[in-house]
Amino acid sequence: MADADLDVIIRRLAKQQHKSLIAAVKARRDRYLALAAKAKDAAGRQRLRQMAKHAFEEGAAAARRMQMSADNAADSYARAMRRAADRLATEQAATPKKKSVKATKRKAGKS
Repeated sequence: MADADLDVIIRRLAKQQHKSLIAAVKARRDRYLALAAKAKDAAGRQRLRQMAKHAFEEGAAAARRMQMSADNAADSYARAMRRAADRLATEQAATPKKKSVKATKRKAGKS
């Protein structure tokens, strides 16, 4: 894990959070559906079923937004690291390499 890039870790954590959030959303939906099954009148049953539907839709939308946000953060980090690596490579290519003093003395001594 120490060698893994941070963007991969961000995505993995977001995936875990997404799964747990969807599980919680489904549990809430199931709770409303169980209440609907126990309702005494048709109007109450219909209202609770509609609440279950809305709870699932809103929860799923929140989970999607969270996943999208994590993907954007991971992409942004990866892009920043690529830019930093490119910048470092161009700076190293632009600076002329200096010969060390020892290498110069060795060449002078051999001649």
